[in-house]
Amino acid sequence: MRSIGRIWDEIEQTIESLDLSYEKVRLYQDGLPVCARAAEIVKELAQKGSRNHCLLVRLMDRGATLMGTESAELLTQEYLLVQQAVAGPKAPFKTTVDSTRDGDRESLLAKRDRYIAHRINNTLLPGETGVLFIGMLHRPEADLDRDIHIVHPIRSRLDAGGK
Repeated sequence: MRSIGRIWDEIEQTIESLDLSYEKVRLYQDGLPVCARAAEIVKELAQKGSRNHCLLVRLMDRGATLMGTESAELLTQEYLLVQQAVAGPKAPFKTTVDSTRDGDRESLLAKRDRYIAHRINNTLLPGETGVLFIGMLHRPEADLDRDIHIVHPIRSRLDAGGK
C-alpha cells in the first residue's frame, strides 16, 4: 500500500508534467465552500502543512484561479452527521438534518457530487482547464457537461495498482 506522502508526490509530479497555461486554470477543491474566504482557507491549511493546500497555493502563485467548490450547507450537514456518529447512538440529535438513516451519508455524498459538478459546469469557461482535487469516494463525472473532457491521471494508476 502506498503512503499518503507518495500519493501526493505522484499528484504533484502529474500536475507538473501537464503543459498548463496557468492563467486559464481553475482549481476546484473537495471540501472548499463557495465563499469569499476560499483563498484564505487554503492558505491557512497550507501554513499548517497540508500538501494538498500547499500545492493549491503554488498553482495559485503561478496564476491559477481558486474556485470555491462546495455548498456550505451540504458541508455543514455532513459535519453534523459525522459529529452525531462520533457522539454515538444515545446522543440527542439537535440538527436540521432531515434524518439519520444509514443511507444518509451516501445520499449526502451524491448531493455534494451534483453540486460540485454544477459548480464546475457553471464556472469553467471554454478554453479553460479545470483541476479538481477530490476524495476517491466522490463521483461528480456523471453530472458534468458532456463537453468537459475528463482525465483521471491518479485514479487510473491507483485502480491499476500502478507504481
